[in-house]
Amino acid sequence: MSPSSSSTGDIETFLKGREAQELVHIFTCGNVDDGKSSLIGRLLYDAKLLPTDVIAAVERDSVRFGTTGGFDPALVLDGLQAEREQGITIDVAYRYFATERRSFIVADTPGHEQYTRNMATGASTADLAIILVDARNGMREQTKRHAFIASLLGIRHIIVAVNKMDLVDYREDLYEEIKRDFTSFASRLDVKDLHLIPLSALKGDNVVEQSKSMPWYRGATLLYTLETVHIASDRNMIDVRFPVQYVSRPNAKYRGYAGTIASGVLRVGDEVLILPSKQRSTIAGIDTFNGEMKEAFAPMAVTLRLKDERDVSRGDMICAPKNVPHFDASLEAMIVWMAEEPMDVQKEYVFKHATKQLQGKIDVLRYAMDVNTLHRTEKDHLVLNDIGRCSVILNQPIAFDAYERNRTTGAFIIIDRLTNATLGAGMILDRRVEGESEENAPQDKRKAKDLRAALRDLLQASDLSEDERIDRILALLTR
Repeated sequence: MSPSSSSTGDIETFLKGREAQELVHIFTCGNVDDGKSSLIGRLLYDAKLLPTDVIAAVERDSVRFGTTGGFDPALVLDGLQAEREQGITIDVAYRYFATERRSFIVADTPGHEQYTRNMATGASTADLAIILVDARNGMREQTKRHAFIASLLGIRHIIVAVNKMDLVDYREDLYEEIKRDFTSFASRLDVKDLHLIPLSALKGDNVVEQSKSMPWYRGATLLYTLETVHIASDRNMIDVRFPVQYVSRPNAKYRGYAGTIASGVLRVGDEVLILPSKQRSTIAGIDTFNGEMKEAFAPMAVTLRLKDERDVSRGDMICAPKNVPHFDASLEAMIVWMAEEPMDVQKEYVFKHATKQLQGKIDVLRYAMDVNTLHRTEKDHLVLNDIGRCSVILNQPIAFDAYERNRTTGAFIIIDRLTNATLGAGMILDRRVEGESEENAPQDKRKAKDLRAALRDLLQASDLSEDERIDRILALLTR
């Protein structure tokens, strides 16, 4: 074998290995000057994941723009001229890197309140959030806002990086105080997996290597946590959802329905239901770029062939007959408003949901959410960077799930009919859960517990006839 063919084989083996790695989307946020860009820059630098030309450029720019007096790791990500001059992050900066275990895409988002829409954009596809807290300042209002947005956008794994520990002499008591405060606040949110790590982005403590300055911390480093956090089970492999993006007809003998599987597993021979027509068929074949497959799963891009000729077009939803999404023209959603133009209740907008585009209106603004305090406020409309719960009415029914269950079929964007500008993004709520007010929730749970106990006693009562038992159960259920 020639040297050239040997090196080609090595490259192909390397690329196949990278393709097989699990891809993790990371979203970083924090207050101004908490060190978001510095942390990711330090992570890439210490893990030896930066090309030599990038290192040389950062070292050169550190002299001109740096704020640390030496090598400034923040400049690895702060790519805009305005960002480097001001020393802050304005736009969402994406950076790709890979280790031996995983591949990562990092969205470095701005922490300023006026850039909430940028933050929501970066978080919308994330599997994991890194929230930075300055050890000198502890929990602040913006920290709560970032945690709330991460929870709202369905991010199940949160790493709280308590940064700048070097500036507080690596004090354990300060870290423990921040840990207590954040854990207490997170208990009010839907956070499934929470990690807290004390570190120094500038010095590199607990970023890639364990810190010798904090022997009291026995937990994992940031890089190890990123490489080992379990995200495989986050994907919904139960509910089959396939939004049709394109009908493929290269010739008269072939008809396929192309799209990206939003959730679930599709297999040749499975019976499927097509919405909105409610027609049924069977999967005859699954075609991909790499050839025909017997099964496919989320988030693969495939083309389905059906056994029967059915009227299927872009925007239709293919699902399992015994596991169907909600199908309605009315829905409840949390909306992040992203436009300078205020939201106009009752105005006609274009709504893009999965692959379907249709018209509708925001019927009612139920409340706006103060993301700093989690308090609800009464408002007539949402303005730029506001978040609120709304009732939406569309001009035709759509197949949807709650965002918590499916981030593809549970989300939509709002578009201006004239300018085609994106105005907002919505996360659909499960009304069976979210319709319950916070004040009534404990009382309703107590009633349900009392009802279960009463029913159990009636079912075990031996001195009652069957008719008497049924009458008393009905009385309990209708009281």
